[in-house]
Amino acid sequence: MSAPAGGAATFAVHDPATGDELARVPDQTPADAVRALDRAVAAADAWAATPPRARGEILRRAFDLLMERRDEFALLMSQEMGKPLAEARGEVTYGGEFLRWFSEEAARIDGRFGPNPEGTGTMIVTHRPVGPSYLITPWNFPLAMATRKIAPALAAGCTVVIKPAELTPLTTIRFAELLAEAGLPDGVVTVLTTTDSTGVTAPLLADPRLRKLSFTGSTAVGRVLLAQAAENVLRTSMELGGNAPFIVLADADLDAAVDGAMLAKFRNTGQACTAANRLLVHESIADEFTRRLAERVSALVVGRGTDDGVDIGPLIHDRAVASCAAFVDDAVRRGARVVVGGTALDGPGSFFAPTVLADVPRDAAVLHDEVFGPVAPITTFSDEDDAVALANDTPYGLVAYLFTTDLASAHRLLGRLRTGMLGVNTGLVSNAAAPFGGVKQSGVGREGGREGIHEYLDTTYALVPTG
Repeated sequence: MSAPAGGAATFAVHDPATGDELARVPDQTPADAVRALDRAVAAADAWAATPPRARGEILRRAFDLLMERRDEFALLMSQEMGKPLAEARGEVTYGGEFLRWFSEEAARIDGRFGPNPEGTGTMIVTHRPVGPSYLITPWNFPLAMATRKIAPALAAGCTVVIKPAELTPLTTIRFAELLAEAGLPDGVVTVLTTTDSTGVTAPLLADPRLRKLSFTGSTAVGRVLLAQAAENVLRTSMELGGNAPFIVLADADLDAAVDGAMLAKFRNTGQACTAANRLLVHESIADEFTRRLAERVSALVVGRGTDDGVDIGPLIHDRAVASCAAFVDDAVRRGARVVVGGTALDGPGSFFAPTVLADVPRDAAVLHDEVFGPVAPITTFSDEDDAVALANDTPYGLVAYLFTTDLASAHRLLGRLRTGMLGVNTGLVSNAAAPFGGVKQSGVGREGGREGIHEYLDTTYALVPTG
């Protein structure tokens, strides 16, 4: 169930809080990737023919095993990715819910049967597995991104090759072992670990036996993969970059808004595509909101995620630290004011102080590019039209957050904001039962919810004449 046998080459996985080596894993080659697809193809027919209830029961057993071992998985994620243990435990709960949800959806793949409008025949609409699938996951949520892709694929009857991020492969390897313990047949899931993402991906996307690509990562890489996938007209799901606006209207409950901002911005040390990237606050309450947020941020404890009481862990590597520093420096040069933080912290490890920036001008890079770090830039707006224009002024549209006590305003902005998801008076929208995904350059397709399993199903229509 782990990576297929390949050459002797390996690469190291490091703890971003210390720089220490945690383990070494196989550094697989393009030839290994083809062998992984061979395994998926060989297992495909038998897995597709496995009764949906049986597929669901394996996923349910995997859920139960994961819950039993939540502390083991949380510790592993905290070590290889850096997130605080409390957040890692939360990810185990969240990631596990995809196993439970799709264990139930496996037996609910529906179809249609009925007369055509002309009355000359019966229409039968059915769904079947799309086929061998290639799943590429990011480093920031090592378990949840794996379960969010693997669970619907298995529920639908697809076999998969999954390539975790080079920085955080250990959780995926351990999860694949857990699936085997739950009864998943050999070859249904194969893990591909490598430092050569481009090299191993190219032959898979060029192989006509592959029928599905699911990718979570940057928009730049997503564009390249979409172009490559077009050659064989692959089914694709793309969860790409974000630039989430966090809108605080003048009538908002400020305590709730600050709570929401802490969650939406600083969860996972700001390293999330759903992170609030732009805090847009009505000018009449901006000073008070900034004061309250800065007070909360200044109390955050920074340290190694496995240590007790830590709120903010390390960034994934030193390049991420340098990126945060560059965003802050650019904003300050343009007139922004550092209220809290604003600097890299001494090592070992890759740490950046949780930061609040006030009076951020609208041309600052931090308002236009995804930060992926604990930097909260605050800018103001004058009225609802101004807020909507600011929020929509981005090529991205993954998620937005809105704080208001006026239900009419919430409904109105739901129709005006160009986003795939909206959190109203909450800083957390993700749920296994809900469709996760964006619009514009934030991606195509949805993960989770009833929509998620259909990303791995083809639709077949048959007409049976009645005369």
